[in-house]
Amino acid sequence: MRFSQQPSATLTPLDAVSDRYLADEKSLLAELGKAADVGESARQQIRNTAATLVRAVRRHAANEGGLDAFLQQYDLSSEEGVLLMCIAEALLRIPDADTADRLIADKITAASWKDHLGESDSLFVNASTWGLMLTGHLLKLDESTSSNPAKFLGKLASRAGEPVVRTAMRQAMRIMGHQFVMGRNIDEALDRSQKKQNRNFRYSFDMLGESALTSADAARYFDAYLAAIRSIGATHAGASDILSAPSISVKLSALHPRYSFTQHRRVMAELVPRLTDLAVAARDSGIALTVDAEEADRLELSLEIFRAAYSDARLAGYHGLGLAVQAYQRRAGDVIRFLADMAATAQRRIPVRLVKGAYWDSEIKRGQEQGLASYPVFTRKAHTDVSYLACARQLLAAGQNLYPQFATHNAHTLASVMHYAGTREDYEFQRLHGMGEELYEEVTDPRKFGRACRVYAPVGSHEDLLPYLVRRLLENGANTSFVNRILDPVVEVKDIVADPIELMRSRGGQPHSGIAAPADLFQPERRNSSGVNLADRSVLAGLLAAMDRAEGGARQAAPIVGGKEQRGAARASVNPADTSQVVGTCLEADAPLVDEAIARTVAAQPAWDLKTARERADILRKAADLVEEHAPELLALCIREAGKTLPDALSEVREAVDFIRYYASEAERLFGDPQVLPGPTGERNTLGLRGRGVFVCISPWNFPLAIFS
Repeated sequence: MRFSQQPSATLTPLDAVSDRYLADEKSLLAELGKAADVGESARQQIRNTAATLVRAVRRHAANEGGLDAFLQQYDLSSEEGVLLMCIAEALLRIPDADTADRLIADKITAASWKDHLGESDSLFVNASTWGLMLTGHLLKLDESTSSNPAKFLGKLASRAGEPVVRTAMRQAMRIMGHQFVMGRNIDEALDRSQKKQNRNFRYSFDMLGESALTSADAARYFDAYLAAIRSIGATHAGASDILSAPSISVKLSALHPRYSFTQHRRVMAELVPRLTDLAVAARDSGIALTVDAEEADRLELSLEIFRAAYSDARLAGYHGLGLAVQAYQRRAGDVIRFLADMAATAQRRIPVRLVKGAYWDSEIKRGQEQGLASYPVFTRKAHTDVSYLACARQLLAAGQNLYPQFATHNAHTLASVMHYAGTREDYEFQRLHGMGEELYEEVTDPRKFGRACRVYAPVGSHEDLLPYLVRRLLENGANTSFVNRILDPVVEVKDIVADPIELMRSRGGQPHSGIAAPADLFQPERRNSSGVNLADRSVLAGLLAAMDRAEGGARQAAPIVGGKEQRGAARASVNPADTSQVVGTCLEADAPLVDEAIARTVAAQPAWDLKTARERADILRKAADLVEEHAPELLALCIREAGKTLPDALSEVREAVDFIRYYASEAERLFGDPQVLPGPTGERNTLGLRGRGVFVCISPWNFPLAIFS
């Protein structure tokens, strides 16, 4: 192998990876569009190749179809598709049989399953339809029942009980699971990978399982990974090339129960050795190991963990430790640059699996909930496609520093990569088990394109399947997805292979108009409270510095009456999380001072009562702005005086701001423009908006700001 003789002049620092964490989408797309564009003539060639692939898939799509056909039949624009999602996801989370029975009785009988019988050429779709309705077996119903299977299901449930239907539903999930999962255990998966046409593909085995919730979970997942590595190595001992041999994929969240940026010190001390031990085992077994990508707020931490494991002396000379990179993240190009620099410095190749990303829905929702300045992912599918193409060219340009692995089911993306690579053969494609089979039969055929393809092959039980199943259905069940559209004869080929660069430019690179920026989530009624991207270490460092400046040592709180601080008996306030820490001193009001405060407030009430809704709303909005302006100080107080963590303190300050702005907008919505009438002494008043007197609010200690607000 020939590596870059020198790393870049300055290695990409980890902090620099997050410079574009929440980059402006339009500006970034202009840059990515240029990086992805190989000229109109070449782009036309790419479209022609993609169209050839789509037509071939449509000609040769087999009757037994599989998951591609299933997703087309039950796409998420259908009631049945939505119900399937609900049931699959809910059955995983429901702890007791009674609740599961109630869900099934409520949901499964509502769908028009009969509308799908015979509508697909895929035996799998029809078998699954019957399985979803009954027991997982093909059954012949009489005419009256066939006209309304849902009604029959209802009768079955009432006669035999929901447990029968629950059993049938789980059986139906197993039918689908066979399409998603390579085997119930690694030996079964390895055996299946060697049968018939499966031998034409490489494999990366993934031991199914979501985030470890306990240390026992993490230990169980570690043991499963380790056993799988040894089994894969034993089955394929003597493979000449580690990059073409079978491999394994691991999730960091499965290896540690507290895999979060908030637990940095513990994660680095405990998770890095576990990943390194697995990588050493993979090296000894002659296979590669890829670290899967997960949520955006874990990216920096994952890179730090990867770098620490990659730098371990025991892995010197090992070219198999790789990483997945998500093109839908705005930082994807920076991550690739970071990895290329690392490989050039170590003179050791890094396999990089380029994916589009499987957590888009949750990333958008999390950005909104956290009140971020923008989103870490692109808001249009075409924008993600453009990013993927730019990243693909970047991977290929890295030469021998990186081993490109292009995971895609999209014919246009696939054709683009083949055009970019030209005569190069030191790269591979990847697909999910059970999906894209017909497409990759064309691509891997030595008489046609002859490109290598690796299958991402999940391994695990039915229970472990369901979270993965839900993610795949969300990712590919939408009626706009390529997997859904390629087999739909109604969709024209030219639309399926449309150039994402042209689509992006036709809209000016504008973000999706239907996805409000986090700050505008509640517009036009009110502005969302501003959050802080705590996962961005440079942002976090700035916030912590501002909090330190705002604390200013011990504080003194005094009663305020008539706008002036008053005296009172002093009492120390301590941090409940560390009672040795004195936050400050509170001067407590006595009874006469309380009486005076009430009297003054009662006297001030009429003046407030005369203000219009708009005047009151303006005052409230000003208060909300002041809370945000003084957020570092308030965060420090919440942490010290209520014993909160920083994320909890931030949630409380934002909740207070949201409360205040909500009340302001509601006052204006309910009472509108003021109607001023002369009062008994010539005052003005607002019809309907009358104060109800003076109230006393005693905030609980654990929500001192939000509940008071």
